[in-house]
Amino acid sequence: MQSVQGAELLDSPQESSKLNYRKWLKWSLLGMIGTVNGYATVLMYAQGEIPFALLTVVLTALALYIFGSKKTYAHRYIYPGVAGMIIFVIFPLIYTVGLAFTNYSASNQLSLERAQTVLQQRSFLSGESYGFDLYKVENGHQLIIKADGDLLASDVFDISNPPAEEYMNLREVDAVQGEKEIIRTIVQNRSNLNKVELEMPSGEHIRMSGLRKFAAETPLFTLQEDGESLLNNQTNQLFKPNYEIGFYQPVDANGEFVEKPISPGFVVGVGAANFERVLTDDGIKEPFLGIFVWTVVFAFLAVALTLALGMILAVIVQWEPLKFSGVYRVLLILPYAVPSFISILIFKGLFNQSFGEINMLLEAMFGIKPSWFSDPVMARVMVVLVNTWLGFPYMMILCMGLLKSIPEDLYEASAIDGAGPIQNFFTITLPMLIKPLTPLLIASFAFNFNNFVMIQLLTSGGPNMVGTSEPAGYTDLLVSYTYRIAFEGGGGQDFGLAGAIATVIFLLVGGMALLNLKFTNTKLEQD
Repeated sequence: MQSVQGAELLDSPQESSKLNYRKWLKWSLLGMIGTVNGYATVLMYAQGEIPFALLTVVLTALALYIFGSKKTYAHRYIYPGVAGMIIFVIFPLIYTVGLAFTNYSASNQLSLERAQTVLQQRSFLSGESYGFDLYKVENGHQLIIKADGDLLASDVFDISNPPAEEYMNLREVDAVQGEKEIIRTIVQNRSNLNKVELEMPSGEHIRMSGLRKFAAETPLFTLQEDGESLLNNQTNQLFKPNYEIGFYQPVDANGEFVEKPISPGFVVGVGAANFERVLTDDGIKEPFLGIFVWTVVFAFLAVALTLALGMILAVIVQWEPLKFSGVYRVLLILPYAVPSFISILIFKGLFNQSFGEINMLLEAMFGIKPSWFSDPVMARVMVVLVNTWLGFPYMMILCMGLLKSIPEDLYEASAIDGAGPIQNFFTITLPMLIKPLTPLLIASFAFNFNNFVMIQLLTSGGPNMVGTSEPAGYTDLLVSYTYRIAFEGGGGQDFGLAGAIATVIFLLVGGMALLNLKFTNTKLEQD
């Protein structure tokens, strides 16, 4: 009886109208979102931002499918997380890998059409130049051109808003009316005067070419009928796009590329050329291999030293007979509480070769002054020492928590067998800590493998290597080496090569993480 009444309530006109209203509201919102994002996608595509247009299409289609279908409506709660993963993880990764197969750089960052437009906007002085004066007359200003002893006057115009898209005709006059403006007025209004284009009685067009001269200007390049070739009107040299290097380059009568290309260039696909440069260019290959080995060594030492120091200190401060252990805990955690960039900059001053306190102390005690920033070995030692100081509190905190989980019965049984503290540490404490710490150690290794902030703030990768094609230093990690190629490269910001190295880093770190996880799982299964 109750179920029948419930069905009647659901079938009531009021309830039905409410459901229809919600359905209408939902589809109205979805339709509005789809329309707005669709319009945004068209704008992105029209401006050449194809990757971002595709990203918008994927996110919009996924949202409409999840919120519009009854089968997938239950997944609406995980959509924000999925969208965030696509935007901040998958898309940057795919975009970076895509850049690795292009010549994208500071010199090659336009589309072919945009490069054509920029080149066609260039001009050159193609005729005789003429002196001019600017006169203030009634209702505005007037330009007076001096040509072969004749005076040619322009129309009166508003100097604050000159006609930018129309030619002003010049007519011959016998005398000049008005007050001649001083040079300072011309300087102050130069940007507006540059917009003025005058037509001589002979039909020649002239523009401002100096503070006292007008001259005929002609577009430097003219687009040909094929839609790609550009003719240099000054030299009558034909330029064609070289799709191998992404630049316009002169061609000879046989259509072969000759001489030097001209900038700006355009983005083209280069296949695996950037990866081949990493493997074949000695100026990149040798520093890359050296930096890779150093990166692995640094990451391993960072994990091993911070773990060893943190674990030993955790055992000491957890020792019950130790007085004031709480004070020691607070003091040892302080390096972790202070922002790392502040600590790094302080250490940079302490290790100063001339005025740093560390060298002053070493010179007073042992008579030595190490070259921390100019000697490759000492620079790497300094980086490891500072990183150990910054990292050990984290490991100590982890070990302090895990020590609490070790049963006291194990130590009591060990004491009955006559084992001492050192034997207990290696037979009970260390094995019981390593297992739960293994995933965190893997994460720490990956973090230090890409510890960009540490290197950039302390040494900036220096001291620099000599004889490299791209900037590289002895303390550079792969991530800082990639950054220097992308933003400090001598041949222009080479984002394509940086993308290739970033892809290699991703594969290396991902491979090592998988091997570590596989090794960890195998060991846990055996235990």
